[in-house]
Amino acid sequence: QLLFLRPRRFGKSLLLSMLENYYDINKADRFEELFGGLAIGKDPTEEHNRYLVMKWDFSGVSPAGGTEAVTESLYRYLNLRIEAFSDYYREALGDAPRLEPQDAIASFQSLLALIQKSGHSLYLLIDEYDNFANELMMGHRNPEKDHYRGLLAGEGAMKALFKTIKMAAGSGGVGRVFITGVSPVAMSDLTSAYNVARNIYIEDRFNSLCGFRESEIAAMTSTIAGECGLPQARADQAVTMMRTFYDGYRFSRRAGEAIHNPTLTLYFLDIFQRECRHPDEILDHNLAMDRGKMRYIAQLPFGREVIFAALADSESVCVPRIADRFGVEDMLHARKDTDFVASLLYYFGILTLGGMSPFGEMILRIPNLVIRKLYAESIQEMLLPEAQDSDMVRRAAEALYQRGDMAPLRDFVEQKYFKVFSNRDYRWSNELTIKTAFLTLLFNDTLYIMESETEIQRAHTDLTMIVRPDMREYRVLDILIEFKFVSLNDAGLDGETARIMDREALEALPAVQAKQREAKTGIERYQTRLVDKFGD
Repeated sequence: QLLFLRPRRFGKSLLLSMLENYYDINKADRFEELFGGLAIGKDPTEEHNRYLVMKWDFSGVSPAGGTEAVTESLYRYLNLRIEAFSDYYREALGDAPRLEPQDAIASFQSLLALIQKSGHSLYLLIDEYDNFANELMMGHRNPEKDHYRGLLAGEGAMKALFKTIKMAAGSGGVGRVFITGVSPVAMSDLTSAYNVARNIYIEDRFNSLCGFRESEIAAMTSTIAGECGLPQARADQAVTMMRTFYDGYRFSRRAGEAIHNPTLTLYFLDIFQRECRHPDEILDHNLAMDRGKMRYIAQLPFGREVIFAALADSESVCVPRIADRFGVEDMLHARKDTDFVASLLYYFGILTLGGMSPFGEMILRIPNLVIRKLYAESIQEMLLPEAQDSDMVRRAAEALYQRGDMAPLRDFVEQKYFKVFSNRDYRWSNELTIKTAFLTLLFNDTLYIMESETEIQRAHTDLTMIVRPDMREYRVLDILIEFKFVSLNDAGLDGETARIMDREALEALPAVQAKQREAKTGIERYQTRLVDKFGD
């Protein structure tokens, strides 16, 4: 009985479909057709096509209403699945189970009795087992009055259902169980009823169970380039772009290879194959729902701090371990800390494992540029919710993209953006605060490859905006920005004195002059190295 967690849109349902076809006793005559050309078809396991397979998808159960309404929806769904299952396997079962409209668990028990009698075993596949918990976490329901507690508390429907599965495992008709979801929240709440699932989602060998390896993508892009009559260089360019925008997921500490998001990869490859070009929009809007998760995280204690830290610095979010045992009660009422918030971002796919710190902590980082865009847009929405602000930002950014004119953006940041920070935030502001502000305002993955802390010959730039290879026909500029921060203490000023000084007076301060010289030297050094790395 296995539990496998991955972020949404990461291929979990397709994985279950593969298992369904591999183990289904009724598809034995199609095994060669489905799997013959694959490694598993040439060296199959003994149990292929040995099971009666039932699949439940709890995203098909409406979470609307109170406990009674949701229980009715769950029972209705289960009875429909049991009825379809018994029709499909009528020959193997020899009879139909007794369906109980008011108690689908009794229907399931009746089916299990028939399966035992038939001499076969059930392989139970459960998709999105945590759908109810996700609804509650996203704030779609009132947590104080929600049905969720009623479903899992005492002999609630979900708890009773999983207790039945546990009791039937082995000699009771259930041979195997494979469960997928996003987070361990619901499983923690089910522990007393279902404490037998093995967590495989952090095991090294399953790091790439869902998602694409780069070698797989390289093979596909080469095939597409050949079909389109394009040179191999275009295939290599596509691989580089997908590595930059989609790669970077690691779900095991010791995983040697990062995994590409499959939904985004297939979106890119589909356009590449149909139109023989790269997509203009790098983000597949199927992932837009993740903004809701960012909004949820932002309202938690320490939520904003973790989000800002992750965007500002690739190694600023460190945790001793990923939390794997917290229920909805913990989500609603327990004390939250940065480790808890960072763990949620990990399960949501908004942070991923990035190595170990010198102090033995796990580094969590943003996996790729698509998710970095999600951070940038979410922070901008938090700080600048008004539509007219967005228009001003767009015009200021265009002045920089098109003419290299920093003044409109600088003025906007100074006059508008920093006013939303509280005095407490200002006291803790530094170079990263400034960089984060500019990054959120400038992020544009339609035109640019946006890189913060780009490594160039063992040095790191602050913010690099390299025009995408497929966008170089347009008159936009490559941009390199170096940020320097002068504290009031270093400038020898207090806040009140600094406020009344004009820009010319501030720029003439020795501390500011020194930082400007330092920045200019850095820019000149990085410019040469960037040309070496990216070309003219």
